Amino acid sequence: MNCLAEELNALLDGAAAGRLMSGLGRRLYFPKGIIAQAGEAKKSAHRGNATIGMAFQEGKPLILSAAADAMPGLKPEEIAVYAPTAGIEKARTLWKDLMIRKNPSLAAGSISLPAVVPGLTAGISYIADLFLDEGETLLASKPSWDNYELIGAERRGGNFRELFFFNNEKNNEKNNEKGLDLAALKKSLEEEAETGEVRIIFNFPNNPSGYAPTQGEAEALVRLIREIAENGADVLAICDDAYFGFFYEDDTFKESLFSRLAGLHERVLAVKIDGPTKEDYAWGLRMGFVTFGSKGLSPVQYDALVAKLMGAIRSSVSCSNTPAQYLMLKTLEDPRTPGEKEANYRLMLKRYRAVKDFIAGHPPHPNLQPLPFNSGYFMTFRCIGVAAETLRKKLLAQEGIGTISFGNEYLRVAFSSIDEGQIFSIYQAIYAEASNLAKL
Repeated sequence: MNCLAEELNALLDGAAAGRLMSGLGRRLYFPKGIIAQAGEAKKSAHRGNATIGMAFQEGKPLILSAAADAMPGLKPEEIAVYAPTAGIEKARTLWKDLMIRKNPSLAAGSISLPAVVPGLTAGISYIADLFLDEGETLLASKPSWDNYELIGAERRGGNFRELFFFNNEKNNEKNNEKGLDLAALKKSLEEEAETGEVRIIFNFPNNPSGYAPTQGEAEALVRLIREIAENGADVLAICDDAYFGFFYEDDTFKESLFSRLAGLHERVLAVKIDGPTKEDYAWGLRMGFVTFGSKGLSPVQYDALVAKLMGAIRSSVSCSNTPAQYLMLKTLEDPRTPGEKEANYRLMLKRYRAVKDFIAGHPPHPNLQPLPFNSGYFMTFRCIGVAAETLRKKLLAQEGIGTISFGNEYLRVAFSSIDEGQIFSIYQAIYAEASNLAKL
C-alpha cells in the first residue's frame, strides 16, 4: 500500500470513518505529484510557473474566440483552466456558508469543507468507492432511485437492499396521508446493526415518492440512529439532498437530516451530497458537493477524509468542470437570483397543490395507490392489479404521456415538468388508462 494512503489511514483509524472504509477507500490517497506540486507553485512561483500542462500568454490562458464569445460573463481563467481537484476554494466556502444558513442547527465547526464533484451521482459513486466493499450491505428506501442499485450492487459488488419506508396503515392526521413506517425501519436497521455496521442512504425529498419526513419523523429517525450507535454499531448515513428546499407542507422538516446527524455520535459518519443541480435549476452544469460530518473528528481527520475523496476524483475525472463552478458562483451572487428562485418555488408549489387537489377530488382509485408525497419533483403510484410497466407503455402509446415505471409495482409522475393547466387532464388520463388496463 502506498505510504501516503497509510498516513491517511493512520489518521482515520479508530474513528467510524476508518472502520467503515472499504478496501479501495483504504488504498486511495491524493498523490503529491503534478497537481499537488502545481498547487504549491501557484502560491509561490512568482517568476514563472512551469508545472501544469496548460498554455498561457502574459499570464493569461490561451482560449479560442468561439469559447470566449459563448460565455461572455466569464474571464478566460474562469473558462479554460483546470480547477483544483477538490474544487475552487470560493465555491467550496460559499456553499458551506449557504449550507449552514439553510440548516440552522448545523454547527460550522462540526463538518468538513465541501469538495466539488462532477454531479451528485458522482458524489454517491465516490462515497460507495470509499465505504462499500463487495458483499457489504447498502440500504435505501423502497422504491428508490435506480442508480443506487447500479452503483452499490453492480459497480461495487455490494448487497443492495431496499427497505419499506412508508406506512400502509397509520395515517397522518393533518393531511390524512401515510407517512414513514418508523416501526419497520427500526426493525430493519436494528437487524442490520447486528453485523456491527450500517450503511444507509436517506434521500429526502425522496425520488421517486416525493416525500420528506415531518418534524416528528425526523426526530424519530435521529433517535433511532443514535440508539444504534450507542449500542455499538458504526453507521454511514448518506444524505442525498438532491431535491433539498422543495418542501410544500408546514409540518415538513425543512433541514437536511445531515444537520442532525453530523454531530450526533462518534460512531456515526454522516455524508451530505448536494449541489445546485435542482436547488438552483442548473441540471446541465453537472456539479455537486460532498461534505463529511462526524462527532469528534478533528480538522486534520476531515482533511484526511477529503484527501481520500480527492484520490477518487483524481483517479477518475481528475477535476470537476471549471466554468460550471464559476457560473454557479455568479448565479448565487447575482441579486436577481433570490427573487427568481422564490418565483420558481411558487410555480412548483402550485403544481404540487394541483396534483393534491386532483387526488383529493376523486374517489380512491382501486389500481393506483399514491405513496405519501409532500415535497420534491415527483409523486408515485403503487400499482395494484395492473403492471406499472404495461401502464407506462400504454400511456405513452395511446395518450402521449410520458411517465417512469419502477419495475411493475410503481409508476412515477414528475409534476415538475407538467404545466399547471395540464395536470388535471394528464392525471385524468392516468386514472382512466389504469382502469381500462385492469379490465383486460
